[in-house]
Amino acid sequence: MKIGIVKERREGERRCAVSPDTVKKYVGLGAQVAIETGAGLSAAITDDAFKAAGAEIVGDAAAALSGADLVLKVQRPDSDELGVIKRGAVLAAILNPYNEKESIADYATRGIDAMAMELVPRITRAQAMDVLSSQANLAGYRAVIDAAAEFGRAFPMMMTAAGTVAPARVLIMGVGVAGLQAIATARRLGAIVSATDVRPATKEQVNSLGATFVAVEDEEFKQAETTAGYAKPMSAEYQAKQAALIAETIKKQDIVITTALIPGRKAPELVSAEMVQSMKPGSVIIDLAVEQGGNCALSELGKVVEKHGVKIVGHANVPSRTAVDSTSLYAKNLLNLVQLLVDKETKALKINWEDEIVKGVALTRDGQVIHPNFKS
Repeated sequence: MKIGIVKERREGERRCAVSPDTVKKYVGLGAQVAIETGAGLSAAITDDAFKAAGAEIVGDAAAALSGADLVLKVQRPDSDELGVIKRGAVLAAILNPYNEKESIADYATRGIDAMAMELVPRITRAQAMDVLSSQANLAGYRAVIDAAAEFGRAFPMMMTAAGTVAPARVLIMGVGVAGLQAIATARRLGAIVSATDVRPATKEQVNSLGATFVAVEDEEFKQAETTAGYAKPMSAEYQAKQAALIAETIKKQDIVITTALIPGRKAPELVSAEMVQSMKPGSVIIDLAVEQGGNCALSELGKVVEKHGVKIVGHANVPSRTAVDSTSLYAKNLLNLVQLLVDKETKALKINWEDEIVKGVALTRDGQVIHPNFKS
């Protein structure tokens, strides 16, 4: 079995699909691992480190992908890469299927069995493969670090002979994995932290981290979570009440970090232009949902802009901003999936297409689109 790894070519992508540790594991599974030269450099992994782990370093992407039975990537492949991947190969990557539906049809046409890592089901067996969680954790951390870098003041209270520096006030909007890590990081830096989410189960989590929970806690709020743990779309009436509460809360904040996403949908707008205008000059907004349309009405993808005296940060691909650790965690997510796909005795791919995890991630098989969410 040959595993092909290439240098990521999408703009701003610094992660790699494997680490030296996971390469060792793949070699232990009996695989030949071919890695394009320089594939790990932006994540601080040298070709020599991969060689020492047992990989073969090859000169270009075509050499890495040619004849590969399994292709592991971070971002979806470009057209040049797709042209080299053989029919019958398995591709596992963050494929962005909801926004790249044409690519799904292309995988099927080319006979590639494509697996979207962001579709790993939220079940106990799959936790070690959960890319969204591993990458969101680091994104939540990085959001606070980016906020601190843009903020013109300190986070903690400081008592000096010259006077007292007041602590920063931070509001986290959306208390998933990213939001929880953002709360913890902001608290470590000494900020006064509050957080809001429409899912009632998050209140206890927020309080346990030492933050204050902010939400309209009516009957609709009590039913506002799906069985998979995601937020349900809320009624217009609830949204209006919640918006009024947030509008009053946001005026008092120095930093707002928004993290709210609903899979397959445009990100909900949580911070209106009027809310931005109401904030204090020098405040900072970090919009982690900017790639799906943004939680802030005034955020711009890939840019740091200033509106009404407020800095609005819309960095794309925030996990890639901590590429070393993001690579380490993502590579382990992939390894755990691959171990499910490989027969330990024959050392070859042997996929149980009825496995709950495989059914969750598999987009295409044998030239057909098979995922129920994307069948035409």
